[in-house]
Parts: sequence; C-alpha cells; structure tokens
Amino acid sequence: MEFFTKTDISVPDWRIDYTGKFAFIGSCFADNISRRFTERKFHVLSNPFGTIYNPLSIATMLRNIADAKNYGEGDVFQDARAPLWHCWGAHGSLSAPTREGCIANLNDAAARARTFLQSSEAVFVTLGTAFVYFLKQTGEVVSNCHRQDPGLFTRELISVERAVAALRDIVDSLHKIRDGKIHVVFTVSPLRHAGDGMHNNTLSKATLQLAVNQVVAEFASGISGDSSGDVSVEYFPSYEIVMDELRDYRFYDADMVHLSETAEEYIFERMAEIYCDATTRENIRKVEKFLKSARHRISDASTPAAVEFTKKCLAQAAELESQIPGLDLSEERERFMAL
Repeated sequence: MEFFTKTDISVPDWRIDYTGKFAFIGSCFADNISRRFTERKFHVLSNPFGTIYNPLSIATMLRNIADAKNYGEGDVFQDARAPLWHCWGAHGSLSAPTREGCIANLNDAAARARTFLQSSEAVFVTLGTAFVYFLKQTGEVVSNCHRQDPGLFTRELISVERAVAALRDIVDSLHKIRDGKIHVVFTVSPLRHAGDGMHNNTLSKATLQLAVNQVVAEFASGISGDSSGDVSVEYFPSYEIVMDELRDYRFYDADMVHLSETAEEYIFERMAEIYCDATTRENIRKVEKFLKSARHRISDASTPAAVEFTKKCLAQAAELESQIPGLDLSEERERFMAL
C-alpha cells in the first residue's frame, strides 16, 4: 500500500563519485544540500559568491567567472551605515572594511571558482525566485541589497523569456569554463518566499519552472545550438519532492518556510539514488559509519583506551582511502595524529 505519491525521476547516463568534482550554485537550498555531500567527503564547491537566488544574478556571476573578470573599484561601494565595502553581485561574506580588501576577496573567489569549475563534471543550479532587484541609477542586477536604502532599488517579476535567456547564459558560461563535458542540472528551490505573498511565490516558482522546462527541452531536442555534445542539461525535481512526497508541515523548520533537517536529508538521499551508482552509495555508507565513530569526543588522549581508539581510526581511514578512489580523509587523520 502506498501512502504518498513518489516523484518519478529519470536516471541519467552519468554518475558522480569520490573521484570527481561537482558544484552547487544558487539559493540557500543549494548550500543546505551541498553541505550533506561535503560532510560525506565529496569534492564540492558551493556558492563561491555566496547565496544567490535569481537566474539573472547567477548568470551574471558565472559570466564574470568565465570571462576571467578582474574586479576593480567600479565593482564595489561603501556602506552608508557602517565602515564596510560591498559588491552588489556578492554576499556579505565577501565584504571588507577596506575597498582593497573587498576587491581582493572578489578576485580570490572568482579565481578559486574558475579553477574548480574547469574540472567539475557536474553543476547543480538551484533557482529560488524570479523576482529580481535592480539599481535604479544604472539598471544593474542586484544579488544582495546589503540592507541599503530600499529607495535605491526597483524590484520586478521577470518574464519567462528573460529567465530562459538567463538560463541559456548560465549553460554557455559553464561550458566556456569547463575543459570537457559538463552536466548542468537545474532545480527549483522548494523553499517558499513567503514575504512575496503566497500567490506571488506561486507565480515566481511557475516562471522558473517554465523557463527550466524550455531550456531542458532545447538541449534534449538539439535546437540549443550546441553541436559539440559536451553539454547536457537536466532537471532534478526538488520542488516536486517536497510538494508531493513531503506535503506535511512536520517536514518544515520552526519558521514553517525552511525545510527541516529530515526533509533535507531525504532530498539528499533521493539525489544519491539518482546520481550515484550502487557502489558509490555503499561507499557513502562506509564513510558515514567511519565519520560517526571518528567524531567521537576524546576527553583524555593519554588514556590507553584513547590511544587504542586513535590507532584504530587511523587504520580505518587508511583502509577506506585505499578502498575508495578519490576519498580524502586527511582532515580526520591529521586530527588524530595531533592527539
């Protein structure tokens, strides 16, 4: 007997494992899911310029990375309320007390992202909203308002056509960066933007869904213009999983907007089912078991029991690294060797 409707997901002809690199870019949902892969020791890049919610901002960021843009004085501004410098296209984590510091943070983030993406086999792009902020003075797309005067911005729900153009730009930039075949997976964040009102949130998510559907169809049918065969574009139904499989407030956090840990873990498991083969899923279980033991708190490292536990964990780490190609447990080994 089935007690809920399970979302059908097509299994792709490619997989991710511990030998490869892959990235998550977009909304806070991308951060939350990528964290689960990172915790299990996959090689992951997550939001190099911080959380970005709309397709225009994601497209601009990736275009700048692909073009090896050198950020300068014209890309930063001084906070009107505090001694900080910001960039409209980046999260506050890249801000700095000085103009030079902020510029350096931007260029460092762009360089690291470009290096990582050049060898990334897959990029998961999570779209949060189709509402976009623009600077009134210049028309520049704003990724982060940095709590500046609301009068500086206009805000609009972009059209499906404009969203489609942004998604095409995202794919083109990733293809330009990547040296080889690249798999681009779009997903729409299931997190509701309640501040927009529920009807506007529905319109926003629908705009993103229609845009993704069109771009995926273009690449599937060959009318995208890509004749190299180096690009595949797919859709992962995070939104549908939450709306249809987890349609209960017990799968939400206390604010009733963000997902609970249980829901995020379930989506991670669904992704692993689709994008990892049976061998990799078994390897994940082995790594989880080791990490659960290795993260045990040691009160006194000098006791015979602690010394024996340390030796056991070091031996297990070495064994797992020899069994699982690409697995890196150097962080755990260094911690135990320092005891």
